[in-house]
Amino acid sequence: MTLRRGFKSEANELALYVRRDLGLPLDAPLDPLVLAAHFEIPVMTWYDLFTESGASLGFPPEGFSAVTIFSGCRRLIVHNDQHAPSRQRSNIAHEFAHSLLFHDPIPPFDANGGHVRYRAVEEEANWLGPALLVSEEAALSVAKAGLSVREASDLYAVSPEVMRMRIGVVGARRRVGRKF
Repeated sequence: MTLRRGFKSEANELALYVRRDLGLPLDAPLDPLVLAAHFEIPVMTWYDLFTESGASLGFPPEGFSAVTIFSGCRRLIVHNDQHAPSRQRSNIAHEFAHSLLFHDPIPPFDANGGHVRYRAVEEEANWLGPALLVSEEAALSVAKAGLSVREASDLYAVSPEVMRMRIGVVGARRRVGRKF
């Protein structure tokens, strides 16, 4: 499955929009918790959700990263706090991407209790989430500074895989090499 025509450019514009809205430089690291707070979308960990409710469910189910829970037009992002901090940031950014893209709520389970996946919606969030964390301008800045993937991922508090992907899809090293 491929993203709809023009989506990648649209995602880059959204990433820039949120930075401008937050008053951040276009190449600055973005904290998804600050972003969610700015748009008034609460974020909770799995543990906190069930502790507050009085339930005792223990650890999140295997494979659980994050989910957006809807109540009317209000949203709540719940994420797995057992993941590494960089993974948690990616999980939250992914869920926030669904909000920015106005994706409709989708029931997580089918009638038989199986996990429901909507490929197009997930692919869009899989693209926009990392673009929020590492904008095109950020990837170019990393390449211009000559940072290693590890240095850049530490600076932006993302996994090396996310940083490598964003540098690659932007063509940052090639583009900077051509300009300088």
